[in-house]
Amino acid sequence: MIFNEQHEQLRKTVTKFVEQEINPHIDAWEAAETFPAHELFQKLGRLGLLGVKYAEEFGGLGLDFSYAMVVAEELGRCHAGGVPMAIGVQTDMCTPALARFGSPELKREFLAPSIAGELVGCVGVSEVGGGSDVAAVTTSARSEGDDYVINGSKMWITNGMQADWCCVLANTSEGSPHKNKSLIIVPLDRPGVERHKIHKLGMHSSDTAQLFFDNVRVPKKHLIGVEGMGFMLQMMQFQEERLWGAANSLRMLDRMIDLTIAYTRERKTFGRPIIDNQVVHFRLAELRCEVEALRSLTYRAVEEYVTGKEVTKLASMAKLKCGRLTREVTDSCLQYWGGAGFTADNPLARAFRDGRLVSIGGGADEMMLGIIARFDGTLPKKVPAP
Repeated sequence: MIFNEQHEQLRKTVTKFVEQEINPHIDAWEAAETFPAHELFQKLGRLGLLGVKYAEEFGGLGLDFSYAMVVAEELGRCHAGGVPMAIGVQTDMCTPALARFGSPELKREFLAPSIAGELVGCVGVSEVGGGSDVAAVTTSARSEGDDYVINGSKMWITNGMQADWCCVLANTSEGSPHKNKSLIIVPLDRPGVERHKIHKLGMHSSDTAQLFFDNVRVPKKHLIGVEGMGFMLQMMQFQEERLWGAANSLRMLDRMIDLTIAYTRERKTFGRPIIDNQVVHFRLAELRCEVEALRSLTYRAVEEYVTGKEVTKLASMAKLKCGRLTREVTDSCLQYWGGAGFTADNPLARAFRDGRLVSIGGGADEMMLGIIARFDGTLPKKVPAP
């Protein structure tokens, strides 16, 4: 991956924004279990950071995905995972299909104001009975005249308590579970929509909701693309989500190692700094190598994606490695902090809590392994492919 001056200027812009507009408020937002999404997103929108890869016609910067990756990577400088995750939902999880396949009218109504930060979006795929198994979702959108009537519920919805609209995956017909689904934009102020807040182990500053739809009526013009293509479109959205997640982890992982190096240099046991123990400085060196390997894998996947190549296997590898390495780095580094690492406000403890989600959200580790195995031709014939 070769970065030009425009990439570097974008890095500086995001870094400055994180340092001035996010990190000073993180502790308060973590305690409140939410952050002011509309206020923060409008600030991001004014800088063009919510539409880096989207068409200028709708307020975007018209750049390729490598620039979106730079934004994701630098958002990893945030001192908690919840806020960057919420931003990533807006930029790379609920809007990609809308931007590529939505009608001009639909993009003017929902994409343009989301790029400007005037609307907050979310994506509704997971349900109580179907998370990584996307084909198992049961939410329905029944055709009735010029409308869809939506019934069901969605679980683990990031931004769900504050969002203005949701990109909902719903069954619009009977038949094959891979061909009966559609993506539909559902405004969340419609009658019949209810939201319940979910309290989580980590990612506290990001609000998460369960959404309920009881005969929620939306016009059919809110359909993204064509009926029956929802499963495929959501799989496409997942590719950008997984690449975003891998890129977003890199700065955080480096920071956890940096903080641990600084702490173990200062903290002494038996008369010498902890880092002087070979088992400690060798382990930290090993972890640094692993982060660089993830960075190289992520950059390669993004570079191939930008040139139009098939990256499902590479994106799944990056997602898998990201989730497992996040757990490994935070657990290993926390150990060297001793009891201090077990306190609630310790940066390693926060990263430990937040990072556990990475191996679950956006497709669990086991799903990534299934995808990789399918591409390698090693799935047993009787095992359905993810």
